[in-house]
Amino acid sequence: MKSRLLMAAFIAASATFGCSVQQQAASAPPAKPLSVRPLPFKGKLVDGDPRELPPAVAMSLSSTSPVSFMYREELTHDEHHTPLILSALNPATYAGYPLGEYGVTAFASLSILDGKRILGDYVAKIHVSEPYSLYAAPTHAQLDRSARAAVREKIDEKLYRDADRLAQALTSSAGVSADGAGR
Repeated sequence: MKSRLLMAAFIAASATFGCSVQQQAASAPPAKPLSVRPLPFKGKLVDGDPRELPPAVAMSLSSTSPVSFMYREELTHDEHHTPLILSALNPATYAGYPLGEYGVTAFASLSILDGKRILGDYVAKIHVSEPYSLYAAPTHAQLDRSARAAVREKIDEKLYRDADRLAQALTSSAGVSADGAGR
């Protein structure tokens, strides 16, 4: 009975995985690189690590500005694995078929304050994943770097789209010029 069950599982696994054609996932064309530039105002970092900021924010830091930046990033890791019995019985496994994938989700939030007044709140979430096989696997450090870079770029995109409104809100504030310095 066990041998029949095992044989049926082997045939099902071979039919499902071994005979299927591996198709390359269609990837979107690479996005146009974001031209990094400072924001139209300066701000000081009151919460966050200055080495882990989106480029636009990092280029716009000033310790004397009344505008404040609060930045936070979180990473979570996940893994998906093909059950061992299926991968062991699948002939494609030995030809490099993926056994699963490693993933990282990066979440970032940025708040911009003028005193107690919130000028902007921005959040972004990015998921990056790569398959692994018997012969190759991405490192967690590679995935972390990729996810962090992508989520920071997403925050920068949101900031650049909102830069004119932020600059206008700051110039309309009493006693603050567009560059963030007091009058």
